[in-house]
Amino acid sequence: MRLDDPELVAREYADDARLRKRASAYTGATSGVDAREHVVAAVRAARPASVLEVGCGWGELAEWVARETGAQVVATDLSERMVELARERGLDARVADVQELPFPDGAFDVVVAAWMLYHVPELDRGLAEVARVLRPGGRLVAVTNSTTHLIELRELVGSGPSTISFSRETGEAFLRPHFGTVRREDVDGHLEFADRASVEAYVRSSIAMSPFVDRLPATIPEPLRARRASSIFMAET
Repeated sequence: MRLDDPELVAREYADDARLRKRASAYTGATSGVDAREHVVAAVRAARPASVLEVGCGWGELAEWVARETGAQVVATDLSERMVELARERGLDARVADVQELPFPDGAFDVVVAAWMLYHVPELDRGLAEVARVLRPGGRLVAVTNSTTHLIELRELVGSGPSTISFSRETGEAFLRPHFGTVRREDVDGHLEFADRASVEAYVRSSIAMSPFVDRLPATIPEPLRARRASSIFMAET
C-alpha cells in the first residue's frame, strides 16, 4: 500500500471520520503532549503576516495558527469535504493541490504541511511549489512521523514498520534541494490504549494498519502503551 496513491488519498479523505480517530495520536488526548503546540510555536516564531496551510483537513490547526499569530491564513486541501469543514470555521479555505499551487511567487511568509507530505505523489514537485510561494527567507513548517511511530501496534498486527515516503528519517534529504537551512525537532511520547477494543478501533482507523486488523490477537496487554514519534522540520528559503 502506497500512502501517496491519489485514489487511496481521495477515498480516505472524502470524509473526516477515520482522520479524527487517527488524530488522537497527536492531540495529547491520551498521551499528555499535543504535538501541534510545537507546530504553532514554530509558526509563531517566524512572526508571519501571511500563512498557507496545505492539507488543512477540517481546519483546526489553521484556525489555531490564525488565533495565535494574527496572520492572514489561507487553508487548502484536495478534499472538497475538508475544505467545506474548514470554511465552517470561518477560514479562507480552498481546494488546491500542493503540486500546483494557485498562488503567485513569494505570496506567504510561512507554509504549514502537517502530516501530509507523505501523501504527495510527486513530492519534489510539491516541495518546489512550496518554496516558490514562500517569500525569500520564508519558512516551511512540515510535520511527519518516524517509521517506528506506534511500532507496538504495528508489531501486534504484523504490518511491519511504516513505509511513508516523507518521514523523520528521510525528511531532511527531501527538503535540502529546495531550502537553504533545515532543522528538525522531535516530539516523542506515548499513546495509551485502555483495552483491546480501543486498540482495534485505532487500527481500523489507520490507512496502513487497517488491512491487518484481523491479525490483532484476542488477548493483549491492557493498558497498551505505544511509542509515539513525530518530527517537525523547519526549512527556510
